[in-house]
Amino acid sequence: MSKGKAAVFLGPGKPFEIRELPLPDVEPDAVLIRISLANVCGSDLHFWRGDAPLRLPEDGWIYGHEMTGRVARLGARVKTDSLGRPLKEGDRVAYTYFYPCGRCHACLNNEPAACPAKIERPLGPSQFPHFHGAFAEYYYLRARGALFLVPDTLPDEMVAPVNCALSQVIFGLHKAGLAFGGSVVIQGAGGLGIQAAAVARDMGAATVIVVDRLPGRLELAQAFGADHTINLDEVPDRKERVALVRRWTGGTGADVACDFVGFPQVIPEGIEMLRSGGTYLEIGTISRGAKVELEPSLLVWGSKTIVGVIQYDPWVIPRALDFLVRNRTRWPFDRLLSHKYPLEKIDQAFADSEWHNRETTAITRAALVP
Repeated sequence: MSKGKAAVFLGPGKPFEIRELPLPDVEPDAVLIRISLANVCGSDLHFWRGDAPLRLPEDGWIYGHEMTGRVARLGARVKTDSLGRPLKEGDRVAYTYFYPCGRCHACLNNEPAACPAKIERPLGPSQFPHFHGAFAEYYYLRARGALFLVPDTLPDEMVAPVNCALSQVIFGLHKAGLAFGGSVVIQGAGGLGIQAAAVARDMGAATVIVVDRLPGRLELAQAFGADHTINLDEVPDRKERVALVRRWTGGTGADVACDFVGFPQVIPEGIEMLRSGGTYLEIGTISRGAKVELEPSLLVWGSKTIVGVIQYDPWVIPRALDFLVRNRTRWPFDRLLSHKYPLEKIDQAFADSEWHNRETTAITRAALVP
């Protein structure tokens, strides 16, 4: 029986365990993908730290979601990608990692990203189809997953963030209503925030402002299209930071502000940075139980909106790939993925990627090469 390796997560503070698992028989509408590259996303660090707690199966959990790969085996009924283009074994693909149920109020209203059942509870590696996440040699794309051929002009390093960070920010800024000539504040210059700067610029934003406390990340944000950056350590006063945003947006405040950092303390400040009628995009804070104090009257008197986004609709992935083809020489995408590790070094990849409670980190994004 053919087998593949996987890194099994046993809980915060515990090392990953490398196991060999049987390759599953592929169902008629499913696809088995040989992973080429799997990135360590900020949300993966939340689970690893333990500040996004969840109930793990007894035999652990294979997780990770920011990945790309090649078709290893096609289900008997799978002849094309989700746009109807012929598909064969060996083709490079980008794909969703969540599965809208098709049978709920959100799905009925054509809002698959809002489907409450699209992320299944963690399954242990002993449960079919065994390969449930990116931190492994294979990923099993279930029948309801969308997948798309990858243009030959894009290297795997550019494609790996497509099915998470890049598609997430494209969909988020779309939902928040960022318009041509608009202004945006991006809180957090990690993988999502850096790419959000480029996406906002590509969407026609006139003013892009990025807030962080790591100088290297702020410099990278400027390389990806940010007009202005604010270093929290250099501008420690919140009122002064809000005043800077107002000055850079003609005295009104930003049309859109976004949490891409994942710590709820930033939210009230981001809302304050908005213009009257502006929209706050909440993507970063996935930790259940994390709370923040808000003054609702500021939303009322300011006619402000808060939009929460988790994942995206499948139409975003081909547009994200087109975005990369169109802009591959415009911004230094090669700087986004700074370190590569073999799967067996996953503990080191996570430890090196950790930036919380540090002054800096040399890593912008770490990738595992199974």
